[in-house]
Amino acid sequence: MTDFVDYKLKNGVATLRMDDGKANAFGMEMMAALTAGLDRAAALADVVVIMGRPGLLSGGFDLKVINGPKAGVRAMVDAGAALLLKIYMHPQPVIIACTGHAVAAGALLLCAGDYRIGVSGDYKIGLNETAIGLSLPTFGLELARDRLDNRYLNMATLGAELYPPTMAVTVGYLDQAERPGDFNAALAAKAAQLRALDREAYVLAKQRLRGAQEAVIRASLHDDQPEC
Repeated sequence: MTDFVDYKLKNGVATLRMDDGKANAFGMEMMAALTAGLDRAAALADVVVIMGRPGLLSGGFDLKVINGPKAGVRAMVDAGAALLLKIYMHPQPVIIACTGHAVAAGALLLCAGDYRIGVSGDYKIGLNETAIGLSLPTFGLELARDRLDNRYLNMATLGAELYPPTMAVTVGYLDQAERPGDFNAALAAKAAQLRALDREAYVLAKQRLRGAQEAVIRASLHDDQPEC
């Protein structure tokens, strides 16, 4: 689809594969490509899969922008919040296929998905913002609050803990972690299962389940500092 996101549609499943050749950073071009892919999938597909390349889902927001002028940071974080909310409320099942490391906004991507499958290995998953001098915005904290096990929430957010995939299942970033040889089959099986669900019932249930949290997040967007 672009140099940042490859779009493929097969058997009703739209796969958006991120690969910028670097950190799969959530810069403006990457986020625009993902947004376009989601809109395309909404019109043509039944299920969406968002994934990275082998060894990496995403390293988070583009640090070159984060360390630059505040206007650029504000624009990027606003676009990131809009993208994550779009995924969170997308009118189709969204699977996040965690192909490796997923930190900062990459971990928030996991929190926004409906089902998260990770590949086991020597990978780190989590919100490391406070370890690198950044403060999570409210939308990030609310996504984490919604999806992570409350027993781990403080250390996962305030404590910047990073977890291997198997522990990430316990914490709540992932729903399952599979060995590399089993990963693709598990992903296909879950996509087929979700595709069989009734579309209208799924959309309505998602709106009822997440609508209140969406409202809290949207109300917070203009008050947060331009950091993430």
